[in-house]
Amino acid sequence: MTSPTVQRPAIAISKKGLTKPGVAVLQTLLIGLASVAELEIRHGIGISTSIALCICAIGGVRFGRKGSEYVCAATPPLAFAIIVFATLIMIDGFHPSRFGVDFVAALASVAPYLIASAAYAWFNFYKSRKD
Repeated sequence: MTSPTVQRPAIAISKKGLTKPGVAVLQTLLIGLASVAELEIRHGIGISTSIALCICAIGGVRFGRKGSEYVCAATPPLAFAIIVFATLIMIDGFHPSRFGVDFVAALASVAPYLIASAAYAWFNFYKSRKD
């Protein structure tokens, strides 16, 4: 009679939480869903996307592993700009005068929330480097 062998995973997970790519992907998806839905429904960016940006910053810091603080701070503004840029081109086409106004308006409408969430994430990044 043989006894069953237990196979261990090749890489042991050192700590619970999201890795750097996991944080970036989840933040991008949440911001993308909120932005695209709001652009399709309201034809502009507003409070739903602003709340999604704040949730991304807080959630990334809370659920990310140690060492993922930089990604938590850098991803939301970049993801928001890229998603809004691509979505506006798909919706409106590339008409420079209309596209420029829509893009600046989208950035301006979430600016306070984007600044506050980025400040919170960068604060946690610098605090973790000091420790």
